[in-house]
Amino acid sequence: MTETTSPAAPELPGFVHLYSGKVRDLYAPLADDGTQREDELLLVASDRISAFDHVLEPPIRDKGAILTQLSLWWFAQLEDLLPNHVVSTDVPEAVAGRAVLVRRLEMLPVECVARAYLTGGGLKEYEADGTVSGVILPDGLVDGSRLPEPVFTPSTKAPAGEHDQPMPYADVEAAIGADLAARVRDLTVAILARGNEIAQQRGILLADTKVEFGLTPTGELVLADEVLTPDSSRFWPADRWEPGHSQPSFDKQFVRDWLSSGESGWDPRSDAPPPALPPHVVEQTRATYVEAYERLTGHAFRG
Repeated sequence: MTETTSPAAPELPGFVHLYSGKVRDLYAPLADDGTQREDELLLVASDRISAFDHVLEPPIRDKGAILTQLSLWWFAQLEDLLPNHVVSTDVPEAVAGRAVLVRRLEMLPVECVARAYLTGGGLKEYEADGTVSGVILPDGLVDGSRLPEPVFTPSTKAPAGEHDQPMPYADVEAAIGADLAARVRDLTVAILARGNEIAQQRGILLADTKVEFGLTPTGELVLADEVLTPDSSRFWPADRWEPGHSQPSFDKQFVRDWLSSGESGWDPRSDAPPPALPPHVVEQTRATYVEAYERLTGHAFRG
C-alpha cells in the first residue's frame, strides 16, 4: 500500500497516513525504529458522507463517532459467529471515539451483501429480470417486500468512481474458491439474521446489509471494516413498514432522496458535482444516525 496525502486526514504522531477513502482514513502505526508495522492498522471514521459515489459537503457532525461506536457494539453481539478485526480502542486523542486499531488483513475482493427485504438496486434488477445477483425470486414482489428467506446477493468491488455490479455466486466461487465462498455466504446471511433478531426487538427492520471479510496470514476468516451501521445497511422503522413504495429509514436514504428531489436541482445521473447539503438536511441526517444508535444499543449518544 502506498502512502497518499489528504487534507481531510489529520497528522497523528506515531502513525503514517496511508490512504483516504470516501469516508475513512487509514494509517499504519510506526515501530520504535520508525518503520511501518505490518500487522496492524488504524481505521479512522471521518464525518464525511457519500452518496451516488460523491463525497458531499458539509460533513455530518459526529457521524464518524456514531458509526465507530455502533460497529463496536455490533461486533460484541456477533462475536460468537466469527472473530472481528478490532485490536484496541486505545487511539490518539485527536481521533478518540471514532477510530480503532485493527488487524491488518488480506481483504476479500467481494462485497458481501445479504437482503431480507427487496429495495434499492436489488429491486431494479428484480423488476428487469426477476432475479437479484442471479438469485431467482418469487413473482409479485414490490418495493419493501419481505423475502421468503434472506438471500446472499454479492457484488463486485468497483474501483473508485465506478459502481459496484451484481456478482453471480459462480463468480464469487471463481474469485475466492468454493469453500470460502460458501463460508462468507452463510456468515453474511447469519449476520443479517442476527441483526434482525436484535433490531426487531427495538422496533427496527434490517432490510439489507453489506459486510467485509478478510483473512489473517494464517488463513483465519475475520469480520472487518464496519458492521450493521446506517452507512452499510438499511434500517426501517417497523411500525411504518408498508410494502409498495420507498420506506422511511434510519440511514442515509434521506440524503439520497433529497439529492434526487427537485429541491436539490441536481440529477444524480449527470456528470455535474452534487450541491452542498442544506442545514436542515445535515441536521436531520445527524438526528437520524443518533436515533439509530440509541434505539439499537439502548445507550444515549454523547458526542
